[in-house]
Amino acid sequence: MADGKKIATRESYGKALTELGAEYENLVVLDADLANATKTGIFQKAFPQRHFDCGIAEANMMDVAAGLATTGLVPFASSFAMFAAGRAYEQVRNSIGYPHLNVKIGATHGGISVGEDGASHQCCEDFALMRSIPGMVVMSPADDVEAREMVKAAYRYEGPVYMRFGRSAVPVIHEEGMHFEIGKGETLRDGTDVAIIANGLLVYEALEAAKALAAEGISARVINMATIKPLDQELVLKAAAECGKIVTCEEHSVIGGLGEAVCSLLSEKMPTPVRRIGINDEFGHSGPAAALLKQFGLCAEHIAEVVRSF
Repeated sequence: MADGKKIATRESYGKALTELGAEYENLVVLDADLANATKTGIFQKAFPQRHFDCGIAEANMMDVAAGLATTGLVPFASSFAMFAAGRAYEQVRNSIGYPHLNVKIGATHGGISVGEDGASHQCCEDFALMRSIPGMVVMSPADDVEAREMVKAAYRYEGPVYMRFGRSAVPVIHEEGMHFEIGKGETLRDGTDVAIIANGLLVYEALEAAKALAAEGISARVINMATIKPLDQELVLKAAAECGKIVTCEEHSVIGGLGEAVCSLLSEKMPTPVRRIGINDEFGHSGPAAALLKQFGLCAEHIAEVVRSF
């Protein structure tokens, strides 16, 4: 962990937009009355003429973003994951995905760690929804450094991108200057007994689980798979061949997310035993984020327990 810092990736999103905005005048930011929460307010202060508050009308915001993209601008449409992927799904699909427009969606407050906002706001289905749209890139960073590099990579990419950022502060595990490439995962810890493939805040938990398992003589490889679509097939297949067992970890439903993407690949190309850790086909509920993550098994202790039983 880099310097023991903890930073919410939604903060990273706002900072990265501001850095890019200083360099590229064609970058514009849209928000749906949530600039303080999504942290696009940081960009708004620096570039007020390029920040557009569309009000509590997320579907309309996606259509506005699509229109702006047709003029050569690069819009980043921002809201909570529940609204960006859920409420505005039809507009994302038909106005952005179908014409394959160069729109970037910054979805904050994803997953169960939204905490006290409760089940209505704890979007654990967004990966599945966005993965189903042809041509849509879907990503979720592990920490501040990766999140900032991810936003920059999204700007450089030509086409629609969905990025999920978190509400809670998470440990920084990457060093400044890391290279981020869309569609490429990274091995953070080597191992031979099992490969743990994770994204988002569960990458740190996977690393902690691997440390605990090492003390018991279990060698766990940890892979950060920030890009869910397109999946780094080569890295997954290599892990399956060399470790023989895979555990996937995500702050998302076990249906339609990272685990399912890994299973789909392996079932066709290299049948391998897999255990999926995520939200088990149920809704969340209100409560402190840390307590909810433990309750739903999205923590190092549960990851280690699953590996031991495997």
